[in-house]
Amino acid sequence: MKRVLTGIAMLAVLATAACGGSSSDNSSPAGGGASGSAGATAGGELIVLAAASLTESFDKIKTDFEAQNPTVKVTISYGGSSGLAQQITSGAPADVFAAASPATMKTVVDAGDATGEPAVFVKNQLVIATAKGNPKGIRSLADLKNPDLKVALCAEQVPCGSAAKKAIEAAGVDVKPVTLEQDVKAALSKVKLGEVDAALVYRTDAKAASTDVDGIEFPESAGAINDYPIVTLKNAPNPSAATAFVAFVQTEPEMKILTDAGFQKP
Repeated sequence: MKRVLTGIAMLAVLATAACGGSSSDNSSPAGGGASGSAGATAGGELIVLAAASLTESFDKIKTDFEAQNPTVKVTISYGGSSGLAQQITSGAPADVFAAASPATMKTVVDAGDATGEPAVFVKNQLVIATAKGNPKGIRSLADLKNPDLKVALCAEQVPCGSAAKKAIEAAGVDVKPVTLEQDVKAALSKVKLGEVDAALVYRTDAKAASTDVDGIEFPESAGAINDYPIVTLKNAPNPSAATAFVAFVQTEPEMKILTDAGFQKP
């Protein structure tokens, strides 16, 4: 009789454990909600390549993701989107790509290096960055044609440069930059260091550096807004964590980080 009772007790324990495991799995899809449960199904290192203008926001999102997924270590490499796209198509190991324009994302998609359809998660807009207090009194794009002003732009092949070209053409002005930079942070740095009087940068970058620079809004920027797409990569070393991270970025708390930084919702 004692053996029979013991067997029944063991079966009850196993049944309870099975029910508990099933409930947990059904209530926590990896990366699918604001609570972020990717840690249950993904671990190891996650490599993200992201546009330089996402630096401050993605650093915060990385912290949130790792806190909610303690088995994942996120490594983010920032830079000009065109350069990052070239790294991916050249075979650099990465799990996620977040670009500052559809054109640079297309390079990766056309090379067959993306998994699924990229999702546009935010938009960004240009401003004129000047030294704090705007000592040169710059108010519009037309002011930048003044030959006495030193202006920095992003190189045309990177998204901030392409957007700047579109805005300048819309304004019908001839701006002769003294330097062309490979990403928006480099262009902004020229202003912060006093090497130029102004630069066309994203609103988010000027806001992040607001203790050092002023961001001057101008109407032509409305016609040069950049969409930011994100995608998991075909040869991702950690595809499970990559899928979870892409979903996590688009959850409400992380979107608030992005909009608080000055990004616009798509």
